[in-house]
Amino acid sequence: MGRLLLVSVFVSTLALAVLALVTPALITPAAGQDIESEKQQVDQRIAELRGEIEQAKGQAGVLTTQLSAVADELRAAELAVDTAQSGLERLESELARERDRLERLTTLLQEQTERLLRLQREHARAVGLLEQRVRDAYINEPPDALAFIVSASSFAEIIDNYEFVQRIGAQDRRIAREVQDAKEAAAAERKATARTRALAAASVSVISARTEEARSVRNRLAAGRDDLAAVRSLKRTSLTDLQESRADYVAEVEALAAESATLAAAIQSAQESAGSTSVGSTGAGAPTSSGFIWPVNGPVVSGFGMRWGRMHEGIDITAPSGTPIWAAASGTIIHSGWLGGYGNLVVIDHGNGLSTAYAHASSSLVGVGQQVSQGETLSLVGSTGNSSGPHLHFEVRVNGVAVDPLLYL
Repeated sequence: MGRLLLVSVFVSTLALAVLALVTPALITPAAGQDIESEKQQVDQRIAELRGEIEQAKGQAGVLTTQLSAVADELRAAELAVDTAQSGLERLESELARERDRLERLTTLLQEQTERLLRLQREHARAVGLLEQRVRDAYINEPPDALAFIVSASSFAEIIDNYEFVQRIGAQDRRIAREVQDAKEAAAAERKATARTRALAAASVSVISARTEEARSVRNRLAAGRDDLAAVRSLKRTSLTDLQESRADYVAEVEALAAESATLAAAIQSAQESAGSTSVGSTGAGAPTSSGFIWPVNGPVVSGFGMRWGRMHEGIDITAPSGTPIWAAASGTIIHSGWLGGYGNLVVIDHGNGLSTAYAHASSSLVGVGQQVSQGETLSLVGSTGNSSGPHLHFEVRVNGVAVDPLLYL
């Protein structure tokens, strides 16, 4: 945006430098008319280029806004990717821990299952031995023991009966204890196995849920990366478009500058050949003999020299809108009308390469070729062109080169 503004000012300044070289001596001769015609063509080119640059400035503004939005989207996309990546890393860490836990539980469950099978085999063996002893007791034991065996509702009732166990021999009691111990151990192992199986099932559920969550995070991460790639592509495209637009208009400015330089040389040559006369001319414009008057009543709010990184080629005098702007010295009007950032502009040729310019007027009251006297009203204060408020931008040029107006006032 800033570069396009500088281009506009450069073109306007260049056109002013060319126009400031034209003198009344060039208006009437045939050769002068040809040069004037060329000048008018350049003026037309300047006007066209001004419109194109204004359009480019507008496009640059839109692109700048878009680029700002793209930058915001880029930061948001990068944040989303970072957040998703952090979440994915956390979930993967949890999954790793849960898988380790499931692996340990699976190993424990296998061990417990093997132990349970072993205990069940021991229990079955002990029960087999005890069954054999019961059969022997049925044959050999006294009648009361036999009556107890016959009256028992199940074999488990027989081996659980303390009185019966006390009656049988030491070997039988050892066998009975083995049966009871094996039974209790098998029951305890069965409970432990059930708990381990439940824990393993819960771990599987957790892993399933975490896996699904991780899959969702991966999908969001992939989408975020796609969005980020799209944003970057849009940003690069926008930057390329802006650079190409600037390059196109800079190329046009350079072409116009070359043409204007050629025209300026032709005008300078014609001036040197034909001489230059003008009403009220005061010589080469030395500060001590200029005889200029102030072009408008008001204070100087911005002086001649570098301002905001570029050359301010005149002074700004503030005044209310509609305040008359006067000719600082007598001369011939060589430009009256719109000129780029200058807005409504009046340029007076005072002879001998000296000219003055009056910019940002609300309207012009004089025409090209008109002779004006010192103090004559040229236009009214306004705020046209590149202006932030009502004021007069006043320039003094010697052979097209801007000099400090305060040296002449």
